[in-house]
Amino acid sequence: MKSLLFLICCISPLYLISSDNARADDWGCQVILCLSNPGGPTQYAECRPPIQKLWSELAKGHSFPTCSGAGFHSSRPGYEPYYCDAGYRLSGSYGPRREEATCVSTSLQRVSNSLCSYDRDNHGNDSGSVLSPRWQGEGGRLQCMAYPIARPNVRSQPHYVDVTIDGVGQQRVWY
Repeated sequence: MKSLLFLICCISPLYLISSDNARADDWGCQVILCLSNPGGPTQYAECRPPIQKLWSELAKGHSFPTCSGAGFHSSRPGYEPYYCDAGYRLSGSYGPRREEATCVSTSLQRVSNSLCSYDRDNHGNDSGSVLSPRWQGEGGRLQCMAYPIARPNVRSQPHYVDVTIDGVGQQRVWY
C-alpha cells in the first residue's frame, strides 16, 4: 500500500512533466506547465512564447488548448475591464452600452460635514463622491460618516480564463 501511495504522489507528477509528455511540439502541455509555475506563467524565457500564443488565441475567441496526460480544466473566457484598490468593491455594471462602474469603500469613513444634511427631509449633499452620508455619534460628538466612492482602475488585459490543474490549484489567467 505504501509503495502505491509513493507511486501516486511522487512518481506520477514526474511522469506528467516528463519530456515524453510535454514535448516542445505539444503546445497545450507547455501552457499547463508554465501556468503551474508558482512564480508566474512567464517567469522563464521558455514559457513566454507559448503563453503569449495562449493570450493571442484566447483573445481571438479560440478555446483553451488541451494536453493529454495532465489533469486540468478551464472555465469559459470571462471579461472584467475594471478593478478597485484594496478596501473598495466594484459596484455598478459595464457592458456594450458602457454603463458606469464605481468603486465603493467597504468601510464607513469620516467625510466632510458638508456632505451630510442638517435637516430630516434632505439626505445630504448629492455630490456623487460618497454613498449613504449620515451623522453618527463618535466620542460624544456628531461626525459625518459615509462610504467614499472612487473611480475604478482599467485593466490592460480585461479578459480571463480560470485554469484548475490537479494537484497544483486554480489560477486566473488574464489576457
